[in-house]
Amino acid sequence: MRGCKSNNNLPNNMWWNRVLTDGGDYPDTAKGTYPQVSMAHYPVGCQHCANPACAKVCPVGATWRDEKTGIVVQDVDKCIGCRMCMGACPYSARTFNWEEPAYAVDFPLGDFDAPKHVAGAVEKCTFCANRLARGEEPACMEHCPGRARYWGDLDDPGSDVSRAIAGRPTVRLLEDKGTEPSVYYLA
Repeated sequence: MRGCKSNNNLPNNMWWNRVLTDGGDYPDTAKGTYPQVSMAHYPVGCQHCANPACAKVCPVGATWRDEKTGIVVQDVDKCIGCRMCMGACPYSARTFNWEEPAYAVDFPLGDFDAPKHVAGAVEKCTFCANRLARGEEPACMEHCPGRARYWGDLDDPGSDVSRAIAGRPTVRLLEDKGTEPSVYYLA
């Protein structure tokens, strides 16, 4: 998450991803009884859905799915700040800039072409579209200390992500919502 925060020059108090814990009744506790205990952590951001609910409700077309890349993108200059997309997203993956963005330091961090941040606009993970355009992986993939994230074309059986999920049980969050998320979690 730090790679995302710094590479995208995210303002203070803004995160495009969060980590959910599947475990016990209390935060960050395991479920079960020793020795049969389990706990898992799920990084959750925009699921870049094939059928994005957020794009359907945007009254000005500021959010859409790029058919070439499969990434759900948005134009912060077109965004009118109505937050309808936030209400429609079943993953709570969007965040709103209530005021002019403030930063820890007074100069930009991260990629030279990081997305801009404006007051009164909704933001979300872009899968680092700027980095992809340069032939690089998204920052979260590159900087994950556990190398637990895989990136690639799900339609290409030779891609890292396709090989990682081939023949293994996977989970897609809230599939019953009909959004067809593009993010798979290994079960």
